[in-house]
Amino acid sequence: MIIMLLGTHLFLTIRLKFPQRHIFKAIRLSVSRDKDSTGDVSQFAALATALAATIGTGNIVGVGTAIALGGPGAVLWCWLTGVFGIATKYGEGLLAIKYRVQTKKGKMLGGPMYALERGLAERATGFRKTMWKTLAIAFAFFTAVATFGIGSTVQANAISTLSYDAYDISPVVIGGIVTILVAAVIMGGVKSIAKCCEMLVPIMAALYVIGCLVILCINFAYVWPAVKLIVVSAFNPDAAGGGFVGSSIMVTARYGIARGLFSNESGLGSAPIVAAAAQTKNPVRQALVSSSGTFWDTVVICALTGIVIVSSIIAYPDINMSDGGVLTKMAFSKIPYIGEPLLTFGSLTFAFSTILGWSYYGERGVEYLADKYVRRQARKVNGHEKTKLTGHAINCYRIIFLITTYLGAVVSLNLVWDLADIFNALMAIPNLLSLLFLSGMIVHETRKYLWRGRLDRE
Repeated sequence: MIIMLLGTHLFLTIRLKFPQRHIFKAIRLSVSRDKDSTGDVSQFAALATALAATIGTGNIVGVGTAIALGGPGAVLWCWLTGVFGIATKYGEGLLAIKYRVQTKKGKMLGGPMYALERGLAERATGFRKTMWKTLAIAFAFFTAVATFGIGSTVQANAISTLSYDAYDISPVVIGGIVTILVAAVIMGGVKSIAKCCEMLVPIMAALYVIGCLVILCINFAYVWPAVKLIVVSAFNPDAAGGGFVGSSIMVTARYGIARGLFSNESGLGSAPIVAAAAQTKNPVRQALVSSSGTFWDTVVICALTGIVIVSSIIAYPDINMSDGGVLTKMAFSKIPYIGEPLLTFGSLTFAFSTILGWSYYGERGVEYLADKYVRRQARKVNGHEKTKLTGHAINCYRIIFLITTYLGAVVSLNLVWDLADIFNALMAIPNLLSLLFLSGMIVHETRKYLWRGRLDRE
């Protein structure tokens, strides 16, 4: 998966003439509104929902784990992966808008399954047509199943474990509270989820970034040595010295790249599902907005976390460097009084927002599968019954999602973590194929709107 994901990042970066250079334009577009355009939510709301699902405990503990296992050089590889991942997230956002569909009720649906079906299957014949349709269904299925892992159970478990360790709150109690809060949000659909994420994401991200900046001020004398150590040890791990783990360049790169790839979810196919709901004039505008999500997630937040941890290790070398969670906690403990509570708040809100974002992804996967089933039953049911069947499928999914959220808070989840990783990888494969085979369309749309300066046109 590392080879496939990173390879796609590099391929699209080159073919799209380094779309990373438009990142500031992307950030500006993300806070603008295309009010008269078709869509369910604003561009910023769609971005916030995607970031809610993307920015999680992996940005905090995951970076520490990469450093513990791969050394400080892993931070640079993680950062570089985020830089190149911007191109893939751009391509995903473009295809999401290009091939989205509008239901009879006016709701916008899109994502890799629609790109595979409308962009590839409809233009193919014979075996290839069947293959693309099958991959579209497979992506929707893997998304729906993965949601119960990475989306509900493991995040709820992270919240309950953290609450118990920090405040001695019973997992049974915290599980009930989290489940009720999630239910209150997801029952309102995409607009309710987006509205909640639109308020929560900026606050939680800003507080976490401010906390990191405060630590860097405290460790000011060690910041530049930390940056130099990260760069040098990325290519010469032995240069780290001290108590850092000894490793090869391959090991350092592996942990850093893996953390970057699975932190920002570029290439996974999840973010374009909500990008398809955005109000936007043309596919390229939303593609740019989507690409800014990878910038914030990995290029900013993961990089800050990495520099904070490495500078803290240099400043306080007598610590246990074998555990990523311990490293992160140690770094934030240097902020007097509020350091650990700030880290706890960040971890709790990051995990909760991830539950909300992934609930939407899974719901769209279930809706796509239900729609396919209804089409096969077209001769047996009328239009009203088709709508009811799809509605029942979505309601059943929401109930199961809430049940797994509660169970995740009260049971051990080692096996679920492994299964979540597997289904996330299975999601990525159909999505990466759609990106590669539709790369010509991505280039065409980019030339039409971005390279020719027509971003404001429909």
